[in-house]
Amino acid sequence: MNSLFASTGRGLEELLKTELEGFGAQDLRLVPGGVHYSGNDEVMYRSLLWSRIASRIMLPLGEFNVFSDLDLYVGAQSIAWDEIFDAESSFVINFQGTNDEIRNSQFGALRIKDAIVDSFTRKNLPRPNVDRDYPHIRINAWLHRDKVSISLDLSGDALHQRNYRHATGQAPLKETLAAAIIMRSGWKSGTPMVDPMCGSGTLLIEAAMMAADRAPGLLRDHWGFFAWKKFNEAEWEKLVAQAQQRANLGMQSKQIRFFGYDNDAQVLERAQTNARRAGVAPFISFKRQDAVNLKNPQPEAEVGTVISNPPYGERLENEPALIALHSQLGRRVKAEFGGWNLSLFSGSPELLDCLQLRADRQFKAKNGPLDCVQKNYKLRAPVEGQVVGELAPDFANRLRKNIKKLDKWAKQEGIECYRIYDADLPDYNIAIDRYADCVVVQEYAPPKTVEPQKARQRLFDVISVTLQVLELPANKLVLKTRERQKGTQQYQKLATKNDFFEVSEFSAHFWVNLTDYLDTGLFIDHRLARKMLGEMSRNKDFLNLFAYTGTASVHAALGGAKSTTTVDMSRTYLEWAERNFQLNDISGQSHRLIQADCLSWIKESRETFDVIFIDPPTFSNSKRMEDSFDVQRDHLSLLTDLQYLLRTGGTIMFSNNKRGFRMDHDGLAAVGLQARDITAKTQSQDFSRNKHIHNCWLVTRVGQEQ
Repeated sequence: MNSLFASTGRGLEELLKTELEGFGAQDLRLVPGGVHYSGNDEVMYRSLLWSRIASRIMLPLGEFNVFSDLDLYVGAQSIAWDEIFDAESSFVINFQGTNDEIRNSQFGALRIKDAIVDSFTRKNLPRPNVDRDYPHIRINAWLHRDKVSISLDLSGDALHQRNYRHATGQAPLKETLAAAIIMRSGWKSGTPMVDPMCGSGTLLIEAAMMAADRAPGLLRDHWGFFAWKKFNEAEWEKLVAQAQQRANLGMQSKQIRFFGYDNDAQVLERAQTNARRAGVAPFISFKRQDAVNLKNPQPEAEVGTVISNPPYGERLENEPALIALHSQLGRRVKAEFGGWNLSLFSGSPELLDCLQLRADRQFKAKNGPLDCVQKNYKLRAPVEGQVVGELAPDFANRLRKNIKKLDKWAKQEGIECYRIYDADLPDYNIAIDRYADCVVVQEYAPPKTVEPQKARQRLFDVISVTLQVLELPANKLVLKTRERQKGTQQYQKLATKNDFFEVSEFSAHFWVNLTDYLDTGLFIDHRLARKMLGEMSRNKDFLNLFAYTGTASVHAALGGAKSTTTVDMSRTYLEWAERNFQLNDISGQSHRLIQADCLSWIKESRETFDVIFIDPPTFSNSKRMEDSFDVQRDHLSLLTDLQYLLRTGGTIMFSNNKRGFRMDHDGLAAVGLQARDITAKTQSQDFSRNKHIHNCWLVTRVGQEQ
């Protein structure tokens, strides 16, 4: 009897145990990452040739304590290496683990290599060579705490390498994991299987090999036991001959039962090539088709399995395309595959929630370093005459109504950036803004009374419907979450895609960036205020404070301002403002960009201006500002300081976004200022639902006509 160890992916140990029992293995014992078992030569070779789950199968050679590198050397040398392989055979050491004495895996491998070589030379035998790329013999050493286990790797190359897959698409599954997914899916051999996003075809090929009774190791031409001195060649050849005979019998039924779809023609070509190499091409039909157009290729079949490893992203907020894909896939399988099973393997459980299906079973597994989940669903048979309704019909109808009205209005106004939906319906608490041919979906933080899962599902519906109604490619939709910003969060960088593109607003042109920052570079609710500033600034000296990307300064310059001074604390935004100036052919010394803390700059400046625009944050405690700032608390002192920069007859436009803001009229009067609320004049049609998006005031000296 041989004492053996079969390794596998975490979470697959129980499947492997069941498989090994079928091969006749005895004394099975599960441990994390594998199964210990024993068996005669037939069981050992059968598990190597037929296991679909095992990653490697190893023959333990020795185990001993290691308290120093000398212990490692002596322990390794105590193994009779010349009884395991000849000096003519090359070898390699795969060492895993460290402890206080063996702190480097390469050092551990080196000490075992020295022990093996010395064990040959001390017996006056030739020195065996190390070959890291194509060794005849692989030795595995695993150090855990103070104990090391050394084994002969009977597999050679890892068992997932079946020798049929030479090229793959993106994010390929290992063949062993694919086989495990199939075993857990509930699929029954003889029933049809559909993979709507098949990629290089691994899931379908592995299933077809099972259906055709084809041994997964039949195509491999090299094994780790070929150079082992105890290799039982007769037993191995007998098992290979039996496996070949079973494969030949399996090929007699050539009925197509497996259907793979993908929208990438090159990947499908690779899938077809892989299926031919695996010997199962006659069983599989590959066709180019998008998953959202999925149809049942065998509607007459009462039961079958839809199985897939759909794409998933690390950050759901940046993957509206994936949200839409999963949502639409859920609708397609419910409409087309009633009575069938659905099994999806994913690294993003949130995306699987988009299906709007309740899983009957789920399994956890690792795909490389990623924690993944496999969910199985039973699709209910459709009721006769039942039609799958439109997704989120109330929201879809409101969005159609809004864009019909607003698109026409925006074109007449000469603007490309405007709001097309603003929490019109209480169940869909989001805002949707159009930026030329792109759309930003901004999710407001849901109230605590709404279950997070329900709010998440509604967001998924919104994304899918928005793409459908606007006939928008998924890469043109950007998803953001909007919450009350604290401190420097308003300047938080979200990405570094550098995706700037040009938009127009009346006669002005601006660069916007929808992905890299929380805001886009253009506050579209201030559109009419900017236009008004352009008209007010003709032949005037204009000051823009808390200027952001300088869009108000651009309007002032285009409106004929004598000079513009643009002040902001952020170098990033001032560089953005400079690009906006260049885009509108604004240049010269009369148009200045100043990086400074605006509150300090106001106190220190001795210049005066005719028109001043100030749009401070609601609250800020930036480290680069001397003190915190609260617009309600500090607006009086701010405007008091600002009057010293205001020329006789000049005007301050003061704006902020604080809900419930109250202007201190008595305080202003005490310092000789007066304020007139012009909020209604600065709110355009697309913000008619949100009267509190901002408030805007004209501030002048007392007695001056406003």
